[in-house]
Amino acid sequence: MFVNATLKRSPEVSNTGGLIDLSADIMRRHGVSVEVVRAVDHDIATGVWPDMTEHGARSDEWPSLFPRVLDANVLVLCGPIWLGDNSSVMKRFIERLYGCSGELNEHGQSIFYGRVGGCLITGNEDGIKHCAMNVLYSLQHLGYTVPPQADAGWIGEAGPGPSYLDPGSGGPENDFTRRNTSFMTYNLLHLAALLRDAGGVPTYGNRRDTWDAGRAPDRDNPEHR
Repeated sequence: MFVNATLKRSPEVSNTGGLIDLSADIMRRHGVSVEVVRAVDHDIATGVWPDMTEHGARSDEWPSLFPRVLDANVLVLCGPIWLGDNSSVMKRFIERLYGCSGELNEHGQSIFYGRVGGCLITGNEDGIKHCAMNVLYSLQHLGYTVPPQADAGWIGEAGPGPSYLDPGSGGPENDFTRRNTSFMTYNLLHLAALLRDAGGVPTYGNRRDTWDAGRAPDRDNPEHR
């Protein structure tokens, strides 16, 4: 699943969407089923609970969207740079992921274990690495596995200037961006396959249910002599 955190609603052209297409096309050529979600097109309420209608919101599409997120072995969060940082849409999506981080999988681990994450960043101002650091830190903190070189991006000339898909921008032809996007895509696929074949992340030492039950790994438990 690619999440496009653009501020533009469909059908307006999204430059972030153009870079998503580059990565998604690689995946499709290798038989991967790809879903692209433009988050701003969905009524995703603000908050950090699984269903914000239980906490004052009039409506919330997140409960119906979240199962689709869990169906994806690979999650790529993609968005533009605004004022040197990730978009408000990106922040909201990550906050809603965080609101579900208390859920556990069938092994007693975080619900996000066994899945891999990456990010794509676009814009015409500096900040690719800053935005990528925030996104990738957030994903791994929640339980996603982040492979090597799991981010890519494109920025045009600093200040008002052409965006990725604008005629003459050079974005789609930029070798550095094409290389990094390809590396990111293949590394996501490689690691997702490794985790799938291994049955996920080994459970020893990271089961929340075991810890909560007082059975911390490698520590004496006076109740179990």
